Amino acid sequence: MSTVAFIGLGNMGGPMAANLIKAGFTVKVFDLVPAAMQTLAEQGALTANSACGAAAGADIVITMLPAGKHVRSLYVGDDNAKGLIDVVAAGTLLIDCSTIDADSARFVAKHAAEKELAFIDAPVSGGTAGAAAGTLTFICGGSDSAFEQAQGVLNAMGGNIFHAGAAGAGQVAKICNNMLLSVLMVATSESLQMGIDHGLDPQILSDIMKVSSGGNWTLDKYNPCPGVMESVPSSNGYQGGFMVDLMVKDLGLSQEAALLSNSSTPMGALARSLYVNHAKQGNGKRDFSSIFEQFAHSEQIKNKG
Repeated sequence: MSTVAFIGLGNMGGPMAANLIKAGFTVKVFDLVPAAMQTLAEQGALTANSACGAAAGADIVITMLPAGKHVRSLYVGDDNAKGLIDVVAAGTLLIDCSTIDADSARFVAKHAAEKELAFIDAPVSGGTAGAAAGTLTFICGGSDSAFEQAQGVLNAMGGNIFHAGAAGAGQVAKICNNMLLSVLMVATSESLQMGIDHGLDPQILSDIMKVSSGGNWTLDKYNPCPGVMESVPSSNGYQGGFMVDLMVKDLGLSQEAALLSNSSTPMGALARSLYVNHAKQGNGKRDFSSIFEQFAHSEQIKNKG
């Protein structure tokens, strides 16, 4: 079985690395937070003192990082340190699962190709629950051969693997998806609240809309109204799940992409504005479904608390 270096063990990366261990891969991990590495070590992972230390000798390198600047620096290096592409062996497969701008993914892919290394951008969808369950969707950009080479390791962490196109295509597809998700969450929230304002039971209204023309993923899997659906963030004080701050980041990426392609995205721009405002009110670390509270009356929020 291949040796996998996994760098970035946050809410998503940690469970993903754990699933690789369960699947029988030898996993060597690195994170700036020692406790995150210790958690994986207790599950059978090897630990490294640096990202380059984890990547050296690995057959596959997987990264899960906050932003494009971190991905560029880690892979290509800077004046202070070598990049991963300078220390990995020939034939190593490089997979970045971060959600970043497409240009950063293309930048790393270009430098990797110059060293005859295969690189794919493979952002994920499915949230922390999907990461833990091993049911993530991977949205990949890169060459056909690199995509084929990645199948085995990605299947150990996910249930759906898509090849969106050349380098950077995975990132474009991911931000299109998340822009749509944000719009659906806002629209579902305001629709449910209007029904509540007219005295409707949100559970009954949700059941009606799920089988009607307004049905969508947020109603089926992630209802934003507290108490309507069990085991979702809205019924747990909007804790866990996908943070508002991350949605703001992804919506920023979507609007940057829209400018580059001269695309008209008025709904995406409005959703970004609403989420930015929501974050500024102290909700950045809460789940993105907490946008529901922007439409609820203050006394209703107080009663739910």
